[in-house]
Amino acid sequence: MRIGLLDLLRCPQTGQPLHLRDAEEKDGEIVSGWLLSDREDNRYPIRDFIPRFVPASNYADSFGRQWNQFRQTQLDSYSGHPISARRFWQAPGWTPEELRGQWVLDVGCGAGRFAEVALLAGAKVLALDYSRAVDACFQNLRHYPDFHIIQGDIYHLPLREGIFPFVYCLGVLQHTPDVAKAFAGLPAMLSDGGQLCVDVYEKSWKTHLLPKYWLRPITRRMSKERLFAMLQRTVPRMSPVSRLLARVPIAGPLLKRTVPIADYTGVLPLNEAQHLEWSLLDTFDMLSPEFDNPQSAGTLVRWFEEAGLLQIKVLRAGHLVGRGCKAGATGD
Repeated sequence: MRIGLLDLLRCPQTGQPLHLRDAEEKDGEIVSGWLLSDREDNRYPIRDFIPRFVPASNYADSFGRQWNQFRQTQLDSYSGHPISARRFWQAPGWTPEELRGQWVLDVGCGAGRFAEVALLAGAKVLALDYSRAVDACFQNLRHYPDFHIIQGDIYHLPLREGIFPFVYCLGVLQHTPDVAKAFAGLPAMLSDGGQLCVDVYEKSWKTHLLPKYWLRPITRRMSKERLFAMLQRTVPRMSPVSRLLARVPIAGPLLKRTVPIADYTGVLPLNEAQHLEWSLLDTFDMLSPEFDNPQSAGTLVRWFEEAGLLQIKVLRAGHLVGRGCKAGATGD
């Protein structure tokens, strides 16, 4: 943790400022110590350079496992392709020029695939995740001078309100226990005129036809170690079947969906080894989370309206994307 981050942090229970106690520093960063509220009745550890505001084990454990197992898989700097960058810029419609020099809040950062894109654009990024994915993200991005990270709860964000010109939450909300409540905490983070972008899995009649929803009642109850070991054996065997079905004229795309794995052949410009890595990662991502709650476009619009945001737009860009902005200081 860099000392400058302290000004942005707040006690998630009381909203009070926090101060340091028993800090150990190394090379200008705080390795360990405690963050205490003003009355010192709440305390939170800094461990391995990262402030931690959540229990060591929680409902997002599967994500912590997958992002530490596949720490670099989805980073553009690792894959050699702008896959994450394309999704990042397409979802909110922002430009690198807009983000340069601005604070950006990444809620649900995972291993940092989108935070890396924002940092390369010159933004000052505060990344947050509920899971131990923060350790993978820190290892990936710690060399950026404007990178900061905390382990925190989307329901009780340990941050000052009203200070971020840009907030995004991509690939996260549907995996929370209460999606509406998870969204509700995000608009308060926006500064005047600030912009918010989220995406979710889309809820429709087609959703229930996806094989993952037939399998999840079983797989989400399996130990993550057992599930991952099973997928290591089965995904390489199912990939050729998925690709063969995809080549069937007309019906290929529908037939491919009957194979319960993520297969990006012909979609992403990856080599064979990368395809297998992405397939294993995203198949585990489909089948292991405790929660998977798709949402409709109407629901997304309603959440933005109830938050008082303006210039609301909902569109399909891979997932269902919602955009909105907070009124400026003059109320425009």
